[in-house]
Amino acid sequence: MTENHTTKTATLGSGLEIPLIGLGTWPLQGEEAADMVECALRNGYRHLDTAKNYLNHDGVGEGIRRSGVDRSEIWVTSKFNKESHSYDGAIAAYDSTLREMGLEYLDLFLIHWPNPSVGGFVEASRGLQSLVDAGRLRAWGVSNFKQNHLEQVVAAGLTPAVNQIQVDPLVQQRELIAFTDSHGIPTVAYSPLGRAGDFFADPAIAGPAEKYGKSAAQVVLRWHLEAGRVAIPRSANEEHQRQNLEIFDFSLTPEETAAIGALDTGKGARHDSDEFGH
Repeated sequence: MTENHTTKTATLGSGLEIPLIGLGTWPLQGEEAADMVECALRNGYRHLDTAKNYLNHDGVGEGIRRSGVDRSEIWVTSKFNKESHSYDGAIAAYDSTLREMGLEYLDLFLIHWPNPSVGGFVEASRGLQSLVDAGRLRAWGVSNFKQNHLEQVVAAGLTPAVNQIQVDPLVQQRELIAFTDSHGIPTVAYSPLGRAGDFFADPAIAGPAEKYGKSAAQVVLRWHLEAGRVAIPRSANEEHQRQNLEIFDFSLTPEETAAIGALDTGKGARHDSDEFGH
């Protein structure tokens, strides 16, 4: 992990540098999405996360153009749905995404959910790898994959660049992350701040926030980074957007990190990816 105010990146297995903090764009659409993205890029964000299912590809693309930030400076991630879970389907989904966003390439394209009942995520992975091999896509990965899903992909000789999963102080998914770490697959945390601040008042978080003069959200994002994760909080609030990037001027002690780690409930993600998916 490279950590400073200029780069703020983590290195993927392919050598690509992904910004440590990204902007989650669900559920905003249209002009609201465009405004949020434009604002975030002007506030210093260089990592955007969207998906076919968010129905905001057009707005995110428009926000990029309005921002005036050169496309080469922005990391753009999107995801595709189960109807595209095949070799050709993944390629077609990529082409469709580029048209919808008005972009020439993506930095990262993810299988949004494994949808094991469809039975096509390994072939979709092959299609994504072909896009990388052809130089059309910089990296591909998966989202919401459990260990058994990942094992099937790895057994096919394929290695996703990341696994994007729900992680927060109450839902830490330690066994899954230990597995992906052992295979050199970094974790990207979505919903990294939980829901409705349900743990912000805990002394393990409120204490360091007071000590360092930071918000509870900033302490939690710092905790993610010190664990080696990329985090993609969602915020349309300009002040919160700036605060989410102001986490590189302090560090948590090992004791503080352990105290937040002790909040883990051992529960899995909100949705069981063997049963839920789109």
